[in-house]
Amino acid sequence: MREEEELQERRQTATPSGGVRVIKPQQFDSNTPQTPGMSRLAAVSRELAGSRGLWAGLTVVAPHVASGKHHHGELETVIYVVSGRARIRWGERLEYEQEVEPGDFIYVPPFVPHQEINPCDEESRWVIVRNAQEPVVVNLDEPTP
Repeated sequence: MREEEELQERRQTATPSGGVRVIKPQQFDSNTPQTPGMSRLAAVSRELAGSRGLWAGLTVVAPHVASGKHHHGELETVIYVVSGRARIRWGERLEYEQEVEPGDFIYVPPFVPHQEINPCDEESRWVIVRNAQEPVVVNLDEPTP
């Protein structure tokens, strides 16, 4: 019951009059689909902001961690690297790889398997935006390289 009360409080705080919503970091919601090796927090969703066509959040990849291989179904994903140097792999066998750093934008098309990798000593933080307010995450069971 406490979890439902906290969500209700977040909704009330996130819906001031006038239609614009400001969602503070303490309001972010970790009750969203996860992938091993990373942590996702919803910031803009139907529940938190009343969004209908977008979902946005923060992903944190811990130091020396590679996420599980996953995709986001038919959703398009835009990633903005806020901090940390990392790599992203993609493709059916994760055969493509690119290093990323703060300031980089990454576009991930629908159904493209990918993996986030942080080989550094500091966490890497990424802002994620998708073209639907539901956070679709399909974790793939195949072993990653």
